Amino acid sequence: MSDPSPQQVTLGSRVKQIIEVDSLRFRDLDGDGELSPFEDWRLPAAERAADLVARMSPEEKIGLMVINSRSMGISQQDPELTSHDGALDEQYHPIKLDPHNSAGDPYEGTTEQITQMHMRHFIMRETPTGSRIATWINAMQEVAETTRFGIPVIVAANSKNEAGGFRMGATPEDQDFTQWPGTLGLGATRDPELVRRFAELSRQEWAASGLRKGYMYMADTVTDPRWFRSYGTFGEDPAFNAAAIDAVVRGFQGEDGLGADGVALTTKHFPGGGARENGFDPHYAEGRFNVYPTPGSLEVYHLPPFQAAIDAGTSSVMPYYAIPSKEKSATPQGRLTEFEQVGFAFNTEVLALLRAMGHSGYINSDSGILNKMAWGVQDLSVPERAGAAISAGTDMIADTNDVRSIREAFVKGLFPAERLDEAARLLLVELFALGLFENPYVDPERADEVVANPQAQEAALEAHRRSVVLLKNPADRSPGPGEAGTATEEGRRVLPMRPDALTGRRVYVEMFEDGITVKRLDALRACIAREHSEVTFTTDFHEADVAIVLARPFTGDYFRSTGLLDLAIDEHSGVDLAKIRDIRGSVGTLVVGLNAVMAWLPGTLETLADAFVCGFDTRPETLVDAILGEFSPTGRLPLTFPISDEAIAVDENGICASPNDVPGFAKEQHMDGRPYVYVDSEGGRWVSGFGLEYA
Repeated sequence: MSDPSPQQVTLGSRVKQIIEVDSLRFRDLDGDGELSPFEDWRLPAAERAADLVARMSPEEKIGLMVINSRSMGISQQDPELTSHDGALDEQYHPIKLDPHNSAGDPYEGTTEQITQMHMRHFIMRETPTGSRIATWINAMQEVAETTRFGIPVIVAANSKNEAGGFRMGATPEDQDFTQWPGTLGLGATRDPELVRRFAELSRQEWAASGLRKGYMYMADTVTDPRWFRSYGTFGEDPAFNAAAIDAVVRGFQGEDGLGADGVALTTKHFPGGGARENGFDPHYAEGRFNVYPTPGSLEVYHLPPFQAAIDAGTSSVMPYYAIPSKEKSATPQGRLTEFEQVGFAFNTEVLALLRAMGHSGYINSDSGILNKMAWGVQDLSVPERAGAAISAGTDMIADTNDVRSIREAFVKGLFPAERLDEAARLLLVELFALGLFENPYVDPERADEVVANPQAQEAALEAHRRSVVLLKNPADRSPGPGEAGTATEEGRRVLPMRPDALTGRRVYVEMFEDGITVKRLDALRACIAREHSEVTFTTDFHEADVAIVLARPFTGDYFRSTGLLDLAIDEHSGVDLAKIRDIRGSVGTLVVGLNAVMAWLPGTLETLADAFVCGFDTRPETLVDAILGEFSPTGRLPLTFPISDEAIAVDENGICASPNDVPGFAKEQHMDGRPYVYVDSEGGRWVSGFGLEYA
């Protein structure tokens, strides 16, 4: 039923006419001069979607079922191949490959994809200014408005408000949204309210720029420390992950569901990507299996965060590429009994479980399931793969413009006809709920005002501080000025090293990361020196009394296997261990600040350090602030650090010494008395939830 006393909503049209009914204004999207139910913003989104689906052709519905990485006009080098004053890329590519696909499909211009192929869902890979994003999306909306029903466009992006992480499509025009610590860093705060604040402030930047769909966040529970994508999760505690996912969905979408000022989220990667087979990822063949060797692990550790996302009303859910391994799993796993040997987007039982958990939105496959990552259905043709996925319950196929194969699958009856209507209806509900049928346009000037605003910047800086974890801080035994190495007063700790404790002492700062440049290191040192002008710094560690070593190790690859990942912190991961040993031999006090995007084997660094702090794509300057006593660290580990290579060793049959499907804090329950958790030289156990504070 319609609202008996509705308030006029804001309308935005550049092509379609506005009509007046009952002293209210509506967009005449089908151009018939009458108010059709799908045009009536007083009606529920589901009712409007059902009405529109009944009017659409099969081709128009099929166009809704794909989402494609769409290059912007600013990435097109030839102005003649753009439109709308350079905003839209119109180049036609006979063959285009990207990291997710190997099919070699043609890639059409923006206008053709919208008007001829009926596509409405796109992924933005570039990172330009808010105003440029807004201008680009406005231009696409204008093209979409010219079509038969004026169905608006929606643009998605991967998370944009956390430092670090994997990015595609970088350009010279890159300008970040407000940069909070990494998702693991948000997890280290252990504060769902902070996560909610992060989501609410980030949502404002997204919505102002016209971005109304986020491929985020990862509800995966990390259970294998070698998983390259650990950095994108909230950690390994399923209870906290559930609380964080609830907060982030409500913060982005709206407390009571998706609304006209919300950003629709796609929660990933169902039923949990953390149960990796020895860290291998299903972006490549070696990682195509999820393994569950531990009875009950799926229900206890992996599903709770997804249940929280569903209960919070997440707009869509993304199944991962992986196949649930029957051979290497203890089956059944709770409600999963069949363990069909196909990837989750093709897996009827897994997607039925998602629906049984209460998910009423659409199911959005991960990128590339029709070709490069079609695990378990490689022997099928591409149309057959599309038919299998849609029949199983997948409503949208990601990172493809291959409407042809879906059309062929439909014509050949490779999926039930009613699935076409169901998928189109679910996809349209999101567009109606977001208010895009009323006003799809945004103000580019306002976008720049909202993006990276001072309020968000200050909140993000506080989150960086709260993401810092103090892991080791023994009584200070280092010699001060004029001392001969005797212990200092009882109870004094190495940290914090406030300026009064550094009087007469020189401090050396070094950072190790793969590919670091002299320019970047000099800029970091200059920033730290400006912020701590009362401290005497030196760029020669031979002259220093104190050294602060920032280590940002990195290993692995997103799209190809690099073998069993070595989690040691040394030269292979971009850290010059030999130089750190030289520094250690030259200074009285060595403090390490580690960037833990994965659960590293920390022994090579910890044993050299007098004190140790940790961050998670946390600003390096913030780690130094903590070390120099600007604030007291309060963070807690979101991951458990393994004790040794032996704890994660893999035998000749591919079986790990510690279970791949169980979080680090619980692994020792399944290891017959063998240790898993790293214990430092002071007896601290580096298990998730651990963290010290200054007295």
